[in-house]
Amino acid sequence: MCKIKINAAVLFIVLKMFLVATSAFEETCESEREMEKKCRIHNYKTVKPLLDYFRQVRNELEDKEIKENKLNELNSDLMEKYHEIGRIHEKFMKEAALLDEYKKKVLKGENDLQSCQNKVHKFESEINSIQNIIVKLKGELANKSTNLELRFKKLNSGFIEEAEKIKRFSGDIQNMTKHQKTIDLKLENCKTKLIHQDKDIQLCQSEIDALNRTSENIREQQKKIELQFKDSQAKLIDKVKENQLCQSEVDKLSPTSCIPFRDYSGVHQLNVSGIGFFDVLCDSQLAGPGWIVIQQRVGGNESFNRDWATYRKGFGSYRNDFFLGLEKIHRITSLQRHELYIHLVALNGIIYNARYDDFKISDEDSGYKLSLGKFNGTINDDEMRVSENMKFTTFDRDNDKSDDGNCAFWYKSGWWYDDCANCNLNGPYGVDLYCWVENNIVYPKEAKMLIRPKRSDKEVS
Repeated sequence: MCKIKINAAVLFIVLKMFLVATSAFEETCESEREMEKKCRIHNYKTVKPLLDYFRQVRNELEDKEIKENKLNELNSDLMEKYHEIGRIHEKFMKEAALLDEYKKKVLKGENDLQSCQNKVHKFESEINSIQNIIVKLKGELANKSTNLELRFKKLNSGFIEEAEKIKRFSGDIQNMTKHQKTIDLKLENCKTKLIHQDKDIQLCQSEIDALNRTSENIREQQKKIELQFKDSQAKLIDKVKENQLCQSEVDKLSPTSCIPFRDYSGVHQLNVSGIGFFDVLCDSQLAGPGWIVIQQRVGGNESFNRDWATYRKGFGSYRNDFFLGLEKIHRITSLQRHELYIHLVALNGIIYNARYDDFKISDEDSGYKLSLGKFNGTINDDEMRVSENMKFTTFDRDNDKSDDGNCAFWYKSGWWYDDCANCNLNGPYGVDLYCWVENNIVYPKEAKMLIRPKRSDKEVS
């Protein structure tokens, strides 16, 4: 810019000198008219380089001005870019600060993850040690169970022999009791007759000798009495048989189990002492005739997360999911010995079953405590045994042994929980409805619990 101004000043001075020279030259040329042509040529030759230089300088000035304008525009664009770079730098610094915070959080998360992994490894080692202990205990339990079974078989055979002896002795005692009653009746009759005879003797003292001579008449009377006694005894036996028939008819009219209904599955009415008449679902398809279904899970929408009063009374529909009721189950199983049959259908269609020969639950004051008896079935592991001798637990009545709270609350269902259970058939469908089978957990799509008086299938039929 400064260079352009200097060039303009120099040009102005040269131009001024040229004008002065021209004016002087023209004064000289006026006196010499004949030299006019030569003056013109000389002026042209003298001025032409200056004019050419002037045009060049003017063009350079115009180019410089254009370049200066472009430079100003570039400077303004550069300033805008500079401000924009400043804003980008500020944004970059903020994002860098955020990135540092994220890095710190990531480092903290990695540290937490590492600590969690260390805890997981620790828990896995503890679980492995516990599993080894469980395997060892199962081996010891199997050996003890074998010894107990042998001892139980010996005791059972001895018990059966003693029971047969007691049964024979009971029959003999009953016969002796009946015979004693008969003798007592005879004695009463004889006493009555003796009283009458004493009266007759007092009235007919004179006929004593005649009666003594007619002992044959007395013998005949004794024979008649014996015949009458035999007739009475036969009538008594007929009466007992008639009472037994009447009792069987009464049992059919007011049954306490599903056995009288035989192969007729469906809803029937029972009459149980302490409750009266109520409906039950009888099943003759799964395990033979005479079974009462006390619990059923067939994919319905019934909630089993109920309180104590509801489980005591029972709930659900016989067509879908239901629970018969703790009080009804207690009353039924207190009448006589019952067996329990558990039927499971896994998600893959495999069917499992378990059977217990002495199932019952106690009364409400004892918490409806569970008793099972001897186990057998297609399931090798007796996983229900954990719940034996346990009281029933609901979310409003905690009777389990768990130190972590109420099992009914965690598993959303009532059950005979220990800590908590290896087999929970009342849980919601999914991971809470489960049962351990042969060291694998099974999530059944169908589950049923059935009871029946302890008899063989042949006796039931």
